[in-house]
Amino acid sequence: MPGSHDLVARLEALLDGVPGKTLAERAGAISEAYRDNRSSRETISDARDAAVYALTRMPATAAAVAAVFDALDERAPDFVPATLLDAGAGPGTASLVATEIWPEAELTLCDSHKDFLDLAQSLMSGHTANAAARPRFVAADIARPGAPLPEADLVIASYALTELDDAAYEAAAARLWAATRGVLAVVEPGRPRDYHRLMGLRRRVIGEGGRMLAPCPHAGPCGLLCGGSNEDWCHFSVRLPRSRSHVRLKKGALGYEDEKFSYLVLARPEIATAPPCPRVLAIPEVAKHEIRLKLCETDGSVGVRGFARRHPEFGRIRRARWGKCVDEGDVKGHQ
Repeated sequence: MPGSHDLVARLEALLDGVPGKTLAERAGAISEAYRDNRSSRETISDARDAAVYALTRMPATAAAVAAVFDALDERAPDFVPATLLDAGAGPGTASLVATEIWPEAELTLCDSHKDFLDLAQSLMSGHTANAAARPRFVAADIARPGAPLPEADLVIASYALTELDDAAYEAAAARLWAATRGVLAVVEPGRPRDYHRLMGLRRRVIGEGGRMLAPCPHAGPCGLLCGGSNEDWCHFSVRLPRSRSHVRLKKGALGYEDEKFSYLVLARPEIATAPPCPRVLAIPEVAKHEIRLKLCETDGSVGVRGFARRHPEFGRIRRARWGKCVDEGDVKGHQ
């Protein structure tokens, strides 16, 4: 996470003096609510809860958002947003990541939770390069029909839509796309429920003329859905180190965590894009004489392809990672 050591120290300072047992109990309750899809309004009761949430969730959320922004850069390397809307911003995680990539972008952070907005304002202090365009913090509920959302070149909703029921999700997603002048990025937990709802959003936006940028290298129906398996869904994973505070709060035995997420990056037709490439959908299987990749192909199909060591591009193929694209020229003529 950008400035992770500094941010962790600032969050710890906000929690200074609170007994460790109390913090661990609140962290456990917040994690349970997160797994049960309960809203932040139900779970985060005060500024202390907001800080505990940020300390336990910001690093993983930031890692997922950074991976999504990398995928955006792969498909639209010339896209530089002048304005960014962080919808359902929480403590401002996505905006903090964005400032490292597009430091001159004008940021607007929207959330309905005052404690989150206050924390985001505190954490973002000094993190923007454009002093003339300070971030705006707007109290707005993305789920409330009729509430205006400012338009922006890049709209990001990071782990925000997952809190909504299906009806509210569809309405909020439609409003986010309407606010998008260039690119919409939606990041969700890597669970079947969230993946299936993203596929509904995908169909709707493509039907309205939007373009699919990532993770899919095509605009046709999802090959996983076409396969008819209820046990397979498109999701990815990033591994990140845990701070000592995070280990204590989560009572973890490992010094790292794996954050699984699903996402969509969709664009208006006028956004210039690079040619799509097949995307790796699972951890590569490495055998003695070959490597096997589960690929989402540019023709919409999904399948496992094996590449023998004698393949002329084996050296590059073996460096493929879950969630990354592979050059289509490298995987042609596989054996």
